[in-house]
Amino acid sequence: MEITKLEPEKRQGLVVVLTGNGKGKTSSSMGMVLRAVGHGMNVCVIQFMKGDIYSGEWDGVKLLGDQVEFYATGKGFCGIQGNPYPHSEHRENAQQAIELVKQKMALGKFDLLILDEINNALQLKLVDLPQVKEILQLRPEMLHLVMTGRDAHPDVVNAADTVSEVCEIKHAYRRDIEPQPGVDY
Repeated sequence: MEITKLEPEKRQGLVVVLTGNGKGKTSSSMGMVLRAVGHGMNVCVIQFMKGDIYSGEWDGVKLLGDQVEFYATGKGFCGIQGNPYPHSEHRENAQQAIELVKQKMALGKFDLLILDEINNALQLKLVDLPQVKEILQLRPEMLHLVMTGRDAHPDVVNAADTVSEVCEIKHAYRRDIEPQPGVDY
């Protein structure tokens, strides 16, 4: 069987928003990382709110080699699941992540940039709407930018080329089943 490689007439960078209350926003973005690496693209992932509990993608992306840079910049989910850090520390980390995003975009070496949980960070006021709008403005034309997290701001949704909402229909957690490695984290 012959495999066809499609090539668009015109390449352009896209802004993709993955939002909603269901499980799978980060998982979807990690699938995009895998797909991009398969196309020989350079990828950067910056996680805004994860960092205090191990997640398999941290080591999984290392297996993809030097095509992927990965940064877990947060201190966990602000204000939930017994997270001990005050809002001010979460905000300080998110502000550092914003600066990291600008630095990585300015390098011009990445084809895909994932901003994991930036929508939550905006909703929780760890980052400000003008900062997110600046990222959208500074985005190089050919850079694919993926923004994940619940509660995507309407201005972010309007700026996006593609928006997907992940809707929870049923979740094992609601049946008192603990999160499972490799599936949930």
